Amino acid sequence: MNNSVTNTARLLGAALRALLVLTMVTGVIYPLAVTGVAQGLFNDKANGSETEADGRVVGSSLIGQQGYSLDYFQPRPANGLGENSVNTRYDLILSGATNRSGDNPELIKWVKEAKAEVVKENSTADYKVRPSQVPADAVTSSGSGLDPHISPAYADLQVHRVAERNGLSVAEVRKLVDEHTEGRTLGFIGEPRVNVLELNIALKGLAAGR
Repeated sequence: MNNSVTNTARLLGAALRALLVLTMVTGVIYPLAVTGVAQGLFNDKANGSETEADGRVVGSSLIGQQGYSLDYFQPRPANGLGENSVNTRYDLILSGATNRSGDNPELIKWVKEAKAEVVKENSTADYKVRPSQVPADAVTSSGSGLDPHISPAYADLQVHRVAERNGLSVAEVRKLVDEHTEGRTLGFIGEPRVNVLELNIALKGLAAGR
């Protein structure tokens, strides 16, 4: 009986020691080590890839935003354009696709309405947008609904409107787009893209300097 109690106590003591050691290693030492390496080598990414303007954080370069006035470049539509869509305001708590097929009547309706809106908003006195010019990313959301990028084609489509509303020349705004166009990752992964938040920050600075 005494041996049984002794063995049980010994096993419980060993289990407790193992628990304490593993708690320290995996719950304290490892997280602190990883955090230290991340802060030291990848400080910007570790802190959410924050983007600053006028001395304050205005967003993340990894997450899209909604709510820009027509003075600025517009992002992709949020995930779905209807009341029952998955993500209607780039809500960071929600991320996902509408899961509607390409021939879904509701999706087709959303896309047609969005295309008509893009044509209307981006046509100016001296530049008329044709429906055939509207790229897919102007009327469809990304899979996550949080994409911070648009295609160079969609950015170029907005140049005339942005230039007119900010008192800038088309050449100035187009140059700004070119400067903020990123190529394919490693030269072959993905597609060329434009970060809308970073582009709009640069646009604000350019317009303010006039």
